[in-house]
Amino acid sequence: MKTIAKLGLTAFIILAVLFSCKKADTSQETLDYTTTTDSTAISSLAAVERKDSKHKFIRTADIKFKVKNVVKSTYAIENAVSKFGGFVTYTNLQSNIHDQIKTKISQDSTLETTKYTVENNITIRIPNTQLDTVIKTIAKQIDFLDFRIIKADDISLKLLSNQLSQKRSANTEKRVEKAIDEKGKKINDIMEAENTLANQKEANDNRTIDNLSLQDQINFSTVTLQLYQNETIRQEIMASEKNSNAYKPNLGIQILDSLKNGWYIIESVFVFLINLWPFILIGFGGFFLYKKYSKE
Repeated sequence: MKTIAKLGLTAFIILAVLFSCKKADTSQETLDYTTTTDSTAISSLAAVERKDSKHKFIRTADIKFKVKNVVKSTYAIENAVSKFGGFVTYTNLQSNIHDQIKTKISQDSTLETTKYTVENNITIRIPNTQLDTVIKTIAKQIDFLDFRIIKADDISLKLLSNQLSQKRSANTEKRVEKAIDEKGKKINDIMEAENTLANQKEANDNRTIDNLSLQDQINFSTVTLQLYQNETIRQEIMASEKNSNAYKPNLGIQILDSLKNGWYIIESVFVFLINLWPFILIGFGGFFLYKKYSKE
């Protein structure tokens, strides 16, 4: 009986150890998977350069994500871009205020509470060969991914079409120039041929510029980033604005000022009456004449 009990206990211990090991392995696999997912979450085969001479791709990426701190992440991204040979073409770092509350906490102090979010829109140009590396580096800053769009547009046929069009245009230019030199006699014919030649040259130049633009987009991929963070609360104690009554003088000064103002009024009235002395004199003269002749 004791032997059976010992065997059962031993079997239970072995099963418990095996279950613990299996659980630990599963946890480790989950951790490894999570770590791998976090570091490559926004990458894609579309961002990887393919060594294929027949196909030319313009690669673009548009990514929106939340970070812990927009300012710090911006500096980290800009440093990574510079490190891998890219450059920043646009950045718009700003704070958006959602609410602002002022609370008076004492006679001369006010608590100002501001709720705001910080965001930054960045446009960067990355060497085509480093696009996947830079995107994986940016992934380290992501706290929450809203979306990521990566496109690889094959423009091989468009480049070929432009090149063939350039050749045709060059041949046409040569024929027109030869016709002008050999057969152009009348001024009208020469002017018409010159206009045709100018149009051909302009079309050729436009295709050349178009090809240069396409080649630049092939060599440097364009990445648009939208960074934001959680709402932040900022509190600051500020001096309160005093009421206008606080700047009024005391009662004694007001009484003294009133007496002065009253005296100034008396002086003004007296001066006004003095200015009217001719009219007063005429009035008195008329009054005496009236009295004198009214008695007779």
